[in-house]
Amino acid sequence: MSIQRCLLLILLLLAAGVAGAETRPTTATAGVQVLTPPLAMSGLNRQRTIRVYLPPSYHHGGRKYPVLYMHDGQNLFDDATSYLGEWGVDESLDALAKSDGIEVIVVGIDNGLNKRMNELSPWPNDRFGAAEGQQYMEFVVGTVKPFIDRNFRTRRGRKHTGIMGSSMGGLISHYAIHRYPAVFGKAGIFSPSYWYAGDVFDFSAARRLRRGTRLYLVAGGKEGDEPLVTVNDVNRMSAQLRASNRENLQLFTAIRPDAEHNEKFWREEFPKAMIYLFGEH
Repeated sequence: MSIQRCLLLILLLLAAGVAGAETRPTTATAGVQVLTPPLAMSGLNRQRTIRVYLPPSYHHGGRKYPVLYMHDGQNLFDDATSYLGEWGVDESLDALAKSDGIEVIVVGIDNGLNKRMNELSPWPNDRFGAAEGQQYMEFVVGTVKPFIDRNFRTRRGRKHTGIMGSSMGGLISHYAIHRYPAVFGKAGIFSPSYWYAGDVFDFSAARRLRRGTRLYLVAGGKEGDEPLVTVNDVNRMSAQLRASNRENLQLFTAIRPDAEHNEKFWREEFPKAMIYLFGEH
């Protein structure tokens, strides 16, 4: 199955997952909360649910924490709200807090179901339609982040702020680290859908990342019917980023030969990315 067909299937499963959520038990840990009411997306005339994971030590002192913003919030913490399995972000971070001392607030932004592909791309696609990625990121930067900073103990600077996602979420995360370098200093880019918008290469070439930026760029060797498309795109982007940024960039790139385009791969990769992005170097 091609990645394009996978994405169409995901759109169908999104609605099915929401409809069937009540039949599956919740797997979210005590550190996860769903914010109410949803936040208004002024640029898109919609509302969006936000889910927040707080580290184990959050309620035991006055410490401030780094923050990671992630897309597809339904899929991050809870099997009951996921559509193809959860990432296990909360369990992974609880474990990393014990093993590596890494404690990070994670803000999960729910996807827009049938609007997901449009919201997560800043560039239009002949097959899938208009681009809403710029408005979506204005919502993240202009509404979500200020709300989180006001209501939780956060470390607000770019050095302590990251963004992460997979597939279309990888594409918008790549865009965000370039479009908002004063906001985000770290990005986890998993299985990015560079095929969706070839403009991403010219867009990236025209911009330099700030010194100290960390990127974790990863893809699987078995993603869709034409895995070499994804592999070649990731390798091309990695080489371009290294050539244009040099001393400014800390970039980890990997192709996992047996990994497919799914949550199992991203769940396994997540702890490694967190150690690289938020661990001590």
